[in-house]
Amino acid sequence: MADVTLVSKEGNKVQLTIDGVPYDVDIVMAENGSCSILHNGKSYNAELIRKEGGKSYTVNAHYQSYNIDIIDSQAKYLRMRKGADEKQQDKIISPMPGKVVKIPVKAGDRLEAGDIVAVIEAMKMQSNYKVNSPCVVKEILVNEGDSVNSNQVIMTLDVIEDEEN
Repeated sequence: MADVTLVSKEGNKVQLTIDGVPYDVDIVMAENGSCSILHNGKSYNAELIRKEGGKSYTVNAHYQSYNIDIIDSQAKYLRMRKGADEKQQDKIISPMPGKVVKIPVKAGDRLEAGDIVAVIEAMKMQSNYKVNSPCVVKEILVNEGDSVNSNQVIMTLDVIEDEEN
């Protein structure tokens, strides 16, 4: 099983990684589901057969058949974030590897729901990380410009419980 990640796509020029190794290829799609793949001056033909649901394919190439499941990492990440939105956790965790672009808060700052605590760039896209309830920044564990890993704790928070009670 190989892990293939689409890095960028501009017209027919596609940049991808296969198990972490980068490849630049030219892919030309034909009407009937077949495609021509140009890599390092060599041309390969493949036939794509889309399965029900559209997120998996059978690819026939070089007299072999491959089953491919497409996992949209951004959609997966958004689903994960949506599930985490119910209650503010006492820490902010990076959901994917990236680079810390901005930390607009400092330790001791009191935050309200919707305040941005970090901006992280991953796959040439910047994501704002916000708190969803009042809290105080306890400790910031990264600096602007740092690279972060998936599931790395970026900062810790003191969540302020409902003050009316």
